[in-house]
Amino acid sequence: MRFRNKAVAGLATLALPFAAMVGLATPAAAATNATATFTKTQDWGNGFGGSWTVKNTGTTTISSWTVEWDFPTGTKVGSAWDSTVTNNGNRWTAKNLGWNGTIEPGKSLTFGFNGIGSGSPSNCLLNGGSCDGGVVPGDKPPTKPGKPTTSDLTQTSVKLTWAPAEDDKGVKDYDVIRDGATVGTVAHPATGNVTFTDSKLTAGTDYSYTVQARDTAGQTGPVSDATAVRTPGDGGGPGPGPGDTIKMGYFTQWGVYGRNYHVKDLVTSGTAAKITHINYAFANVQNGRCTIGDAYADYEKAYTAAQSVDGVADTWDQPLRGNFNQLRKLKAKYPHIKILFSIGGWTWSGGFTQAAQNPAAFAQSCYDMVEDPRWADVFDGIDLDWEYPNSCGLTCDNSGPDALKKLAAATRAKFGANNLVTAAITADGSPGGKIDATDYAGASASFDWYNVMTYDFFGSWATKGPTAPHSPLTTYNGIPKEGFTSADAIAKLKAQGVPDKKLLLGIGFYGRGWTGVTQDAPGGTATGPGQGTYEQGIEDYKVLKNSCPATGTIAGTAYAKCGNNWWSYDTPATIKTKMAWAKNQKLGGAFFWSADGDTADGELITALDAGLK
Repeated sequence: MRFRNKAVAGLATLALPFAAMVGLATPAAAATNATATFTKTQDWGNGFGGSWTVKNTGTTTISSWTVEWDFPTGTKVGSAWDSTVTNNGNRWTAKNLGWNGTIEPGKSLTFGFNGIGSGSPSNCLLNGGSCDGGVVPGDKPPTKPGKPTTSDLTQTSVKLTWAPAEDDKGVKDYDVIRDGATVGTVAHPATGNVTFTDSKLTAGTDYSYTVQARDTAGQTGPVSDATAVRTPGDGGGPGPGPGDTIKMGYFTQWGVYGRNYHVKDLVTSGTAAKITHINYAFANVQNGRCTIGDAYADYEKAYTAAQSVDGVADTWDQPLRGNFNQLRKLKAKYPHIKILFSIGGWTWSGGFTQAAQNPAAFAQSCYDMVEDPRWADVFDGIDLDWEYPNSCGLTCDNSGPDALKKLAAATRAKFGANNLVTAAITADGSPGGKIDATDYAGASASFDWYNVMTYDFFGSWATKGPTAPHSPLTTYNGIPKEGFTSADAIAKLKAQGVPDKKLLLGIGFYGRGWTGVTQDAPGGTATGPGQGTYEQGIEDYKVLKNSCPATGTIAGTAYAKCGNNWWSYDTPATIKTKMAWAKNQKLGGAFFWSADGDTADGELITALDAGLK
């Protein structure tokens, strides 16, 4: 992908450490007419958001409060608000601040914290007495139930089965939680696993299930790991999953700057409902190792409620913000989507040459980055975008035809069978071209699929032309270079031995163009690159559809002559043609670069989705 320029944000964030360690004061007299109830507001596997609600159930005003509880080893408070939190080993104490100690009869207040670990509080005391609000001193809450498994899936129902929780005084029942809301309660069985059938579902819809145990004292334990399910569509076909047609799109980290394109836009445009996978671009390759490309955009940028996927604003002290946290929220809303961390790209491929000298060390560094505990749940694998092994892109490489194969094998070995490992690769099908320079067939054994970059064949780097469509599906009379078509690239990769299903057809959600052009048909001369919003010679589809509407098609791609400017780009109609071709070729699906080039209502992704059904 030729046009990956990263904006530089002149921004800084202030990290405020949690350090409120003060001595424990003697608790006030036991308050028998008050309760303290704990709620786990969020759960991201290796951490959670928690809140305590203190309620005055009596008839006199409470002037101060102290809540104490135990956490199991490995669970602790990372940061807190609206209280002073201290600990002595596994015993934690929260005291009111100067402004929120008073609670009038019938009133309540809430304070919160971000927890590290997965445990739940036990042995709660409020002002020295029983909390009575869901945690009973001396009685531990239930353990975490097993992750639900699904069976008997229909368009409107699914059966859930999970291993029971344990409790020192006995488990009473389980809440079944669908997409964050309780949809049923089932009694703890005398023996065996627990089952529940949810029969109020909609065809072709994504759902996420968790379960939570309750003991005989009314205490609830930790929520189980989530299970995603997609009901069959109206036609009875399965939803996206292993072996199904792949519809993948790139999301660029730098889009949050000048383009003002955020993860939420994937929702409002309808894109998230139509894709199966996202490639998050990019991480860098430095000194042969994977490194974060833009920490601010990736995990530091604070989002307002209006910008956020779920309408909840970031706080200054939450453990993860930025695109990663928004992608986490996106997955909660669309659990069928898988997200891969894409490494390299046009600008950052230079480091792959050194990486190829020690594939195991490279793979380890990538694994450590992708599986960082702060965001490990966000990513489902890795995409290697090396432009180009044993050939030239922005820089040249001579690592040898087997370099990608060795790098792929090491990466697969490290990430294992439960993670996706893919690659973006050249579409140069010319004789002796980039495809011929590398053993893509041998490397394909380690990859789940290839994103074949069937675009950017021609562009205004040839400043005087000839004008030519940048993403031709097939050849045509007068094409500037034979082999520079989607059909030639796919045919050559198949001939090498790459399986059909491991090839995805690439679609550009943008156009390339020239200025100083007098000829409408391709093949005209030019004086230089056309003017683009962010870069000369390139423009988003959402702009071109209005500023320079298509005047013709050639080789399965549209072109447009407006004034003395000439552009080529894909439209919903040409994408429909390309998707029919991809299906006829029995390819694994298609992908696009990149989401921010589409219209606000997702014209192009709608065409891609419909064309692959």
